[in-house]
Amino acid sequence: MTSPRIPKERPTMTTIGILGTGRVGSNLARALAAAGHTVILGRRAADEETEAREAGVDQSIRFADQRTAARTADIVINATPGDTTLERLRGFQAELAGKILVDVSNATRDAADGLPGDLVYPGSSLAEQLQDALPATRVVKTLNTMLFMVMTAPESLSTPPTAYLSGDDDDAKKVVAALLDDLGWQPEWIEDLGGIITARASEALILLVPHILRRRGFQPFAVSLAR
Repeated sequence: MTSPRIPKERPTMTTIGILGTGRVGSNLARALAAAGHTVILGRRAADEETEAREAGVDQSIRFADQRTAARTADIVINATPGDTTLERLRGFQAELAGKILVDVSNATRDAADGLPGDLVYPGSSLAEQLQDALPATRVVKTLNTMLFMVMTAPESLSTPPTAYLSGDDDDAKKVVAALLDDLGWQPEWIEDLGGIITARASEALILLVPHILRRRGFQPFAVSLAR
């Protein structure tokens, strides 16, 4: 059985706000800027800009506080730590109203060794919690089932990876599929799981990750669907 093909729908505006200046956010910022998008990296503290610059973020990428990044962007990507995301973004209802929020985070509690342990929202998901808290925002979950470097270089793996999509708005998922195309994702590598409730399935896959990392180390991988 083949998965439904998601047609790509280019956003008419291409200013992308990324909340979070860590490895995930900075990696996405570089790749999306290289694809021609205007990118605003949303930071929590002033020194995060210096840290990001030192990590090699392109000089063309703009920096702002997270509220400003959310307000001025057309599409917003959440790359903040998942265990504190809901509290943070709940305060951005006005800034995120009417926009697509692409959630790439996982909400977990750390185990003793610092790797993901338990889910923060068992029986639910961060994406569902965000959609409930931000009813005027179209939340799409994706790219949360791989190490951050695979998000922008899916072709680097020897086996084609899978990017899962979850969201209640089909048009929003088409726009996100177009962004994935800009990051190098082939249409056949994108799996539309359905509504936002399906994000609890892809988010639960994070529980595989610490076991893989403990056995194999910090090597690029994705939790993918074999067809």
